[in-house]
Amino acid sequence: MSYESLESCLIDLEANGHLVRVKEEVDPYLEMAAIHLRVYEAKGPAILFENVKGSKFRAVSNIFGSIERSKFIFRDTLSLVQQLIDVKGDPLKALKHPLDNFKTGLAAIKALPWKNPSKQPIFYEEIKITDLPLIQHWPKDGGAFVTLPQVYSEDMDAPGIMKSNLGMYRIQLTGNNYIPNKEIGLHYQLHRGIGVHQTKANQKGLPLKVSCFVGGPPAHTVAAVMPLPEGISEMTFAGVLAGRRFRYTHADGFGISTDADFVITGEVFPGDNKPEGPFGDHLGYYSLTHSFPVLRVHKVYAKKNAIWPFTVVGRPPQEDTSFGELIHEISGAAIPLEVPGLKEVHAVDAAGVHPLLLAIGSERYTPYLPIMQPAELLTIANHILGTGQLSLAKFLFITADDTNQLSTHNITAFMQYMLERIDFKRDIHFYTNTTIDTLDYSGTGINTGSKVVLAAYGKPIRTLSIEVPSIFKELNGFDKPSIAMPGVLILEAKQYRDETETANEIASLNAQLSEKNELISGIALIVLSDDATFTAASLNNYLWVTYTRCNPSHDIYGIDAFTIHKHWGCNGPLIIDARIKPHHAPPVIKDPAIERKIDRLFEKGGSLYGILS
Repeated sequence: MSYESLESCLIDLEANGHLVRVKEEVDPYLEMAAIHLRVYEAKGPAILFENVKGSKFRAVSNIFGSIERSKFIFRDTLSLVQQLIDVKGDPLKALKHPLDNFKTGLAAIKALPWKNPSKQPIFYEEIKITDLPLIQHWPKDGGAFVTLPQVYSEDMDAPGIMKSNLGMYRIQLTGNNYIPNKEIGLHYQLHRGIGVHQTKANQKGLPLKVSCFVGGPPAHTVAAVMPLPEGISEMTFAGVLAGRRFRYTHADGFGISTDADFVITGEVFPGDNKPEGPFGDHLGYYSLTHSFPVLRVHKVYAKKNAIWPFTVVGRPPQEDTSFGELIHEISGAAIPLEVPGLKEVHAVDAAGVHPLLLAIGSERYTPYLPIMQPAELLTIANHILGTGQLSLAKFLFITADDTNQLSTHNITAFMQYMLERIDFKRDIHFYTNTTIDTLDYSGTGINTGSKVVLAAYGKPIRTLSIEVPSIFKELNGFDKPSIAMPGVLILEAKQYRDETETANEIASLNAQLSEKNELISGIALIVLSDDATFTAASLNNYLWVTYTRCNPSHDIYGIDAFTIHKHWGCNGPLIIDARIKPHHAPPVIKDPAIERKIDRLFEKGGSLYGILS
């Protein structure tokens, strides 16, 4: 179905049992976010808040709360988008099967943005920032944020919509030192297209005109998070996915989506930055206060009966998980075309996406040699770490499977396959003093840290333990040994203090385990944790704790480790120190008082009664 507006989508969702209305007044300060989180955890429907305290506008969340609902929304266009990507990868298919690809050609026409010729006023009314639903999600957030923005900018050297960029960069509406209604914060991370546009504007000494669209057809929101190659306009993708051309115009020199529910226009001046944050982010921690560009507000528009869409992020999985699943559905087949030899890749949501990347590649370099070891896999790994947002990966586990039966999406089976085969003397490759994800605070500073590639290929070299070997129950200085998954053992250690004490702890552990390989041969990975019981309790706990709290160059050790010609390795198990360090950001935690306050909505007589059952 082609939706002309956000409201037409919500009407369709409600008619098909995918939406519930909350008629009671709700507070945008923590309360709305808490309601969303509880409904999402219950795998509930989209939520339309009809009475938002302090604002005349309605708000909606959890639209993309499940991959099933996302597929329902795009049920008429998803397969065509996939076909377009497939045809791009093999254009001969269109020539060999013209009738099969007729619909694909028609769909491609929708990719052309349509400049709205109407001479009528663009929007129903002009409003102020303080008129919006000012939603604060977590107790330590710096203020209210836009969490589903579509941030639009144009290239000064090639102006116009076809060379524009549309990205989802969070916007801080209130708090900190922002002048109310005149300034808002623009936070964007590494490898984002708007950075290219601002660089060009700065070089010319001119402000960059930026527009923030909120709402409109759901395809526009998805387009803002779609990892498209640089130079390809997200508006073309939005048109195909929506089954309806992207409508736009210009006003006062700003690009305007005429289908959006709200549009905020403003300018970013060279060197004009202010503190932005904190913000409870999708790694499950607060991203802290840092200097980011200020958007000087020009005008704020709202359409008649506008609806404010939002989401809530925190420790994964959350609603943005289904964004990742939808992107994989759409573009999974295209990724191997970008990286020769790559068969499959999976950014693990439970570990915060960028901290952990799993990949399956090919190993075809030396079929004439009897020795099976990573070769082509290392070339593929380097290509991955130089490709778009894949380059933000911190841990990259990569292997080859000649049977084509392994999948990166079966995380337990994939990791077991890796750990059975990896040779820690040979197969660990560090990238030090490099860039990492802006939201990852495990490194040495914002955007700064290290990466590691763990490559494995060949026959199994160890049988993984599924029970705790007795030697680990006798260790001094480490408690509660637990198996998180085959071959992965969690140890509880004292609270982290500094690098010197950690070096002594590792030396103690090494002294107790070194030269005892026959007793520990089934353990490939040892994880040091603040809470071994929690870390080993579930796969998601293990993934979140281990890979969000480790800076590879600083926090990876090994039993009987060595360095030869600048190559680091170890003869025994690998050790990852996944304890919380003093420089780490605090985890997001729900407010108990707010949790009690929203109970009324889920009790008998409340709008959400029965949702949790």
